[in-house]
Amino acid sequence: MALFVIQGGHRIEGTVGISGNKNAAFPLIAASLLTDETVTLENLPDIDDVHTMLVILQGLGVSVGKEGDCLTLRADAIHTSAPDARLFGRIRGGLNLMGPLLARQGAFRVEGAAGGDDIGRRRIDTHLLVFDQLGASFSRSGDGRFELTAPGRLRGADILLDEASVTATQNALMAASLAQGVTVLRNTASEPHVQELCRLLVAMGCPIEGIGSNTLIVHGQERLHGAQATIGPDYMEVGSFIGLGAITRGELRIANVVPDHLRVLEMVFCQRLGVRMHLQEDAQATLTGYTLVLPDQQELRIRPDFGGAIPKIDDAPWPAFPPDVMSIAVVVATQAEGTVLVHEKMFESRLYFVDKLVNMGAQIIVCDPHRVVVVGPAQLVSQEVSSPDIRAGMALVLAALSAEGQTIIGNIEQIDRGYQRVDEKLRAVGAQIERVDS
Repeated sequence: MALFVIQGGHRIEGTVGISGNKNAAFPLIAASLLTDETVTLENLPDIDDVHTMLVILQGLGVSVGKEGDCLTLRADAIHTSAPDARLFGRIRGGLNLMGPLLARQGAFRVEGAAGGDDIGRRRIDTHLLVFDQLGASFSRSGDGRFELTAPGRLRGADILLDEASVTATQNALMAASLAQGVTVLRNTASEPHVQELCRLLVAMGCPIEGIGSNTLIVHGQERLHGAQATIGPDYMEVGSFIGLGAITRGELRIANVVPDHLRVLEMVFCQRLGVRMHLQEDAQATLTGYTLVLPDQQELRIRPDFGGAIPKIDDAPWPAFPPDVMSIAVVVATQAEGTVLVHEKMFESRLYFVDKLVNMGAQIIVCDPHRVVVVGPAQLVSQEVSSPDIRAGMALVLAALSAEGQTIIGNIEQIDRGYQRVDEKLRAVGAQIERVDS
C-alpha cells in the first residue's frame, strides 16, 4: 500500500505530456485475438490496468512482446476461452475479451464478474443483446460461471443497441468483424476510443462504414490479418490537467492534444466555469503537433444561464461532456465564483466522493446520488482522504494541490490504474507530491 503526501498551495507551471488513451488500450489489445498474425500497438499507457490485461492475454496463450511503449501481440496459439477469473475481476477492460473470443474460438467462459471502478451498476445486458442477435447463446450457473457459446460462425444482423454503451459497441464491432455477412449496428457509441478500434479493424482487413457516427456497418471477414496502430492521447487526462491549470497559479502547457477532442471540454471548462485556454501548433508535440496553453492567474467565474438562472453541468455519451471528467469539473467549480448544478446522469455513485471535498471545506449541497450544487469559491484545507476510484482519486489530488497544508491520500493504487506515473508528471511542473509506503 502507498500514499500520496501533498503540500498544497505551490505554483504549478511548465509542460506536461499526455499518455495514451487507457480506454482505447483495452479494445485494441483485445482485437489481437481476432487474428493469428502480429498486431503492433504504439503509445500504450504504462498503467496497472493495462499490465493486468496483458497478463490475462498471456494466460490465454497470446505471445506478448514489449519495448518502451511499443507492444507486439501474436495470438497464434490460443489454448483457452476462459480468462483468469481473479485477474478478470480486477479490471473492467476484461469485458472486451468477450467479442473476439466468441468470434474466433466460438466460446467465452469466466467465473465471476468484471472489475473496475465502483461507480454504480454497470450492466452488460447490451452486450448479451448483441451476441444473441449475432447467433450466440449464453448461460449463467448458480456458482457464478458465465458462458457464451456460438455453435458455428456468427451471422451478421441488423442490431439496435438499447444504450450507446462504449464497451458493448466495441464488443459488437469485434464479434461482427469475423461474422458471416454484413452487420448493421445502430445507436452505437462514437467516442474517440471506439473510432480507434474501428480504424484498427479496418487495417486488419475488415471494412467498416460510418466511423465516428452512431450507425456502423461492419463487413464481416473469414479471417483478419496483422496490423499496426498508434493509440491516441487520453482526452480524459487532458481534462484532468485542464483542471490542474485552472485552480493553481502559473502557466500550464499540455502537450499532444487533439483539437477535435477539446470542443467537448471547452463546453464545460470555458463556457461554464470561465477557464481561459488556447491551442498552439507545437513541433515539439510530436504525436499530434498541438499544445494546449492555460495562462497563469486564472479568474474562474461560473457563467449563469439566460436571465441569471443557475447553470447546469451534465454528462452524456460522446460528443457531450464525458462522465470520466465530471469529478474534475466538480473540483474546479469549488474554486469558481458562483453557483452551478452538477448532474451526473450516467453513474449513480460517481458523485459519492464529494463528501471528502466537503470535509476539505468545499461548499457542496448533495441533492441526490446524481446531483450536487456547488457554490464557490471555497478555500480548501488539508485532510486525510482515500481514493474511491480512478477519476475521483485524481480529483482529490487536484483538490489537495490547491488546499492549504498537507493532504494525505490513501488507496492511490486506484489512481495508478488509470494515470501513468502521475506523481512524476506533477513534480515536473512544480507540485509538492511524494509517494510513500504506508
